[in-house]
Amino acid sequence: MNPVIQAAAFAAEKHRNQRRKDAHASPYINHPITLANVLANEGDVQDDAVLIAALLHDTIEDTQTTAAEIESLFGREVARIVEEVTDDKRLPKAERKRLQIEHTAHISTQAKLVKLADKIANLRDIAASPPADWSIERKREYFAWAREVVDQLRGVHPQLEAAFDQAWAMQAQIA
Repeated sequence: MNPVIQAAAFAAEKHRNQRRKDAHASPYINHPITLANVLANEGDVQDDAVLIAALLHDTIEDTQTTAAEIESLFGREVARIVEEVTDDKRLPKAERKRLQIEHTAHISTQAKLVKLADKIANLRDIAASPPADWSIERKREYFAWAREVVDQLRGVHPQLEAAFDQAWAMQAQIA
C-alpha cells in the first residue's frame, strides 16, 4: 500500500470516534487530511515523510497511539516529525501554548512545515466554522497566538507563510 494512503487509513482508524469542535461536529479526520492537502497542493511539498506526518500529527496527542507504533509502521523519520509537533497533554493548556512558541524555532524543517499547515488549517476553520462556544475574544486570542508560533518558523516556506498570512487576515471578519 502507498505509505501516504496507509497513513490516511491509519489516522482515520485512530480518529474514528473523534469530532472537531465546530458547530457541525465535523469528523476529526478532515483536519489531518486538510493539512496534507495544504502541504501538497498549496505548498507543493512532495516529501512523503512530511505528508505522512501531517496525516498523523495529532495521533500521539489525541489518541492512544505511541511514537513506537508510528515508527514501526512508518519509520523513524516520520515518528520524529510527529513527536516534534506533539504537545504534552499532561501539561496545562497555557503551558503547552507557551512551549509551542518557545520550541517551534528549534524543530526540524519538516516539523515546521507540518506546524505551519496546522496553523493555516486551524485559522481557516476558526474563521469559517468556529467552535460554537468560542467568544470573539477567544477566536482573536487564538489568531494572535498562532501568529506568535508561526513567527518562530518564518523563512521555512514563503508560499505557505503567505497562505498563513492570508488566513490570519481573516480575523478582521470575525464577529
